[in-house]
Order: sequence, then structure tokens, then C-alpha cells
Amino acid sequence: MWYQKVIQLFKAPDLRNKVLFVLGVFVIFRLMANIAMPGINAENLKNFYGQFEIFGLMSVFTGGTTDRISVLMLGLGPYITSVIILQLLTMIFPQLEKLYKEEGESGRQKFNQYGRLLTVPLSLLQGYSMIVLFQRQQVIGALSPLVLSSSLLVITGGTVFLMWLGELISEKGIGNGVSLLIFAGIVSEFPANVRQLIMSWDPSKLFAILLFFGLSIIIIASVVFINQARRNIPVSYAKRVRGTKMFGGASTYLPLSVNPAGVIPIIFAMSILLFPGMVANFFASSKGIVGSVASWAARFFSPQTNPFGYNSFYFILVALFTFFYTAVTFDPKTIAANLQKMGGFVPGMRPGEQTAKFLYYILYRILPVGALFLGLIAVAPSIVQSVTRVQAFGFLVGGTSLLIVVSVVLETMQQIKAQLEMREYESF
Repeated sequence: MWYQKVIQLFKAPDLRNKVLFVLGVFVIFRLMANIAMPGINAENLKNFYGQFEIFGLMSVFTGGTTDRISVLMLGLGPYITSVIILQLLTMIFPQLEKLYKEEGESGRQKFNQYGRLLTVPLSLLQGYSMIVLFQRQQVIGALSPLVLSSSLLVITGGTVFLMWLGELISEKGIGNGVSLLIFAGIVSEFPANVRQLIMSWDPSKLFAILLFFGLSIIIIASVVFINQARRNIPVSYAKRVRGTKMFGGASTYLPLSVNPAGVIPIIFAMSILLFPGMVANFFASSKGIVGSVASWAARFFSPQTNPFGYNSFYFILVALFTFFYTAVTFDPKTIAANLQKMGGFVPGMRPGEQTAKFLYYILYRILPVGALFLGLIAVAPSIVQSVTRVQAFGFLVGGTSLLIVVSVVLETMQQIKAQLEMREYESF
């Protein structure tokens, strides 16, 4: 039973210390997330987030730090952006691609270091842009050059501090630190959602609420199913004789995920989809043809005024980016070459080019399933909330948020299970 695993987890001193360390980091994260920058106009800030939805999305991933304009207002966004940019640059610069794909663990460490270094200028740029935007919307007052510089340093320092906390969790805790901090930011809104549901309780909406949670459970179950789905390709290794010993001869399999792109296509699509609406809102108050075009664009790219067009365009973008990002990060030629170097082969296929073609053949037959799944998950919030009229607990059906929560929970549970089984094996 699951509670027996929990008891075993806390009985093992090293595992217990790792769990307590992660929880302690979460407490530090949430305390700092509530330290707000000075000079904030709360009413203007509320109106601002009602007008620009993209910043409401950012607030979901940072656990409300953007809502409060706290010292951690950027969250881990600049770090994630820097890693994505570097992954895309591997298509342009062969040396960077070689570092990322061919030089093993040392190459990955250098690649990650470049991501950390790129995070600092991205944090400064994004922090400055947001401060200027908040000033134009009268959310914050005018800042002197000294105050502006110190604010930028504090905001950038908050992002670097979060990045450091994530690496501490990866080193001394359980699971991936960056993913766990994003997870903590998302689920931290749960108490506020409970409060919102209680404050707006209406007995006549009981059926709608039950329907909402029923649909949420179905969506979560489908996310778990697709997230764990694999297409296993059999791989055999030739027998080799070295001296008086024989090696190889084993058979295993190469797992191809149905959703190899993860949540990145949804992030790409949402950024592109929300950016035109944000720009249009800036020019909507202009006169003449510019104002007319901007007003039309603001209505077209709004899920409130044009839900069908918005969600259709969103679905198509997610599906397209799934194919694009998989082409960037997954290279069957490299996998086929590595299998050949290790003496492995797919039964019935010649090592090398024929194996790579076979991997392409399999990949582009399971990838449409993953693209369709991501597209449906992306538009699920609008569908479920429009059917049930329940606005609380948006993270339960919230596309990227849901995928992150489910993925982090599954990964952490697998790591804990593996460490517990290793201890049972040692005692046996």
C-alpha cells in the first residue's frame, strides 16, 4: 500500500533528510515570493492583469509572484527561456549541437553553464521591460535611475537565487530541482482556489462543480496515460570475444515516447498567440486605421470575445510546434550511430542509415498522437470551464500547468520508488 511506502521513506534517514530539505527549500521559496517590491498600486495592478492575459499566465508558473510584483517576479522564466534558445541554436551552430548531443556528461554540463550565463542578461532585459510596462500602466510610479538599477539587480538576483535553489534540490534532494520549484509555484495557488470556491458557493451549482471535478479527473488520467506511453523498439547486441571472455548477446529495447516534446510546444504556441493581443491592446486607444485594426486584433486574439477562433488557432500552433521541437531535440541519425558504435542493432535492420530511417518511420507515426494530445490538453481549460462555468482550480485542467504537475509527480514518485527498492535489494 502507498502508506507503507511513506513509512519506509521516513524510516530511512538519508531519504527523510532529502524530503525535509526539499520541503525547507519550498518554505524559503514561498516566503520570498511574498516580499513585494515597494510602490505598487494594487487597484491598477488588478486592472492590468485583467487586460493582459499573458502576465496572468506567467503568474501561474511563478506561484503568484508576478501578481504581487515580488522580488521573485520573474520566477524561473528567464532560465527556461535561455535553455530553449540554446536548444534552438543547436540547429544553426554545429559546435553547439556537438556539445549538446555528442560530448556526453561533460558537454551537457558546459551546455547548462551557458544556459546559466544567458539567464542573467535575459533577466535584466525582461525585468526592465516589465518595469517600463508597469510604469506606463501606472501600476508603479516613476523611478530614479538609482532605484531602477537597484530594482533590476534585485529582480535578477531573485531569478539567480531560484536557479541556485533548484540546483541544490537536484544535488541534495529528490527529483529535478527546477521542475519541483515550478511545481511548487503552480500548486501554491490551491488554497486560494479553495477559498474562492467556498466564498462563491452556491447550492444550485453543485452539479456543475461535480461535473468539473469529474472532467478534471478524466483529463488527469489521460495525461498520465499519454505521458507514460512508449513505443518500444527491440534492440539486440552482438556477441564479442575479448581475451577469454565473451560480452554482449543481450536483448533490450529503445523506448520512443508518444509525447517526446513535453510541454515546450504549448509554451511556444501560447507565447506567440498572446503576444499579438498584448501589442494590439497597446494601440487600441489610437485613432484612425491603426486603432481600428488594433481593436479588431484585440478581439480576435481574446478567448473571451472569440473563443472558437482563439482555441482553433491555439490547437493548430501546438500541433505544429510539437513536430518542430521534436525535429530539433530528437535525432534518429545520432541514435542509430551510437547503437552501431556499441554493437547494437534493430533486428531485421542494418546498422547505420537503415536503422535511422526505421526510427524516423516509427517516430512520425506516433508523433501525430502526441501532437493531437497536446493540442487537446491546451484547449481543455476553455472547454471544461465553458461547460461547467467553474473558474476555480484552473491548474487542474490548465494545459501546461497540468502537464508539469503530472510529470513532476510521476518522476519524483519513480525516483523515490527506485531508491526504496534499492534499499530493499541491499537488505535482501
